[in-house]
Amino acid sequence: MPLALLLPAAALLIGAGEPQHYQSSPERRTVTDTRDWGPWAGPFRDKLVPSMMQDFGERYLYAPANAALPAPAKNEQRVVFIGDSITDMWDLARYFPGKAYVNRGIGSQVTAQMLVRFQQDVVALKPRAVVILGGVNDVSGFLQIENEDGIVSNIEAMADIAERHGIRVVLCSILPVTNTPTADYVIRERKPESLRRINASLEALAKARGYAFANYSPALVDARGLSPTTACIPCPQATPEWLRSHRRPLKRH
Repeated sequence: MPLALLLPAAALLIGAGEPQHYQSSPERRTVTDTRDWGPWAGPFRDKLVPSMMQDFGERYLYAPANAALPAPAKNEQRVVFIGDSITDMWDLARYFPGKAYVNRGIGSQVTAQMLVRFQQDVVALKPRAVVILGGVNDVSGFLQIENEDGIVSNIEAMADIAERHGIRVVLCSILPVTNTPTADYVIRERKPESLRRINASLEALAKARGYAFANYSPALVDARGLSPTTACIPCPQATPEWLRSHRRPLKRH
């Protein structure tokens, strides 16, 4: 634009006073949470949310353990397991004695949190492989509401990071839910058909990328396609198949 035209335009702007406020994003929404979280989950969420505002991925939890963990020894077949409470409550030393398996599960986490801490809790530990199991808390909406595609995308992003750093990937199916009389609310929060669709997408992703896939359903479902128990890790009657679900894919790595 010629200078002769720019000068009058500048004068008009100056004469108009302060420019109007500009932002690209829409205004944030206001949400009122009316859901009854119950006597345990309600207080737990009230305690958790302020902490997450400072550290969404809760990276502080494993920071000391990561700092104390030495680099892998020569020929060490280190594997990191990252996930939510299903991983967190799994005593890897008991079920895989003598293996260099590192547990980095955190109870109640969603896949977005796992993605935030993936660099610190997986990549920095220099494992040969990573086992990724998550998504059931996303489905329940415990900390955030995520759709099925978003859950798979978060897991895919973790796999992308692992591949970029030469870490082999084992994807896991989300565990089936229960519908026992004492835990009938679970099936309402974690709809089995949604879990099956997510698992199908994860299995397809593993096949397309050449990842190993640990499918727990044969070991953990009853004739109805549901888990017969409220136990998280692992169902005692399913332990042999549960272990085979992991040993088969890990042998490939």
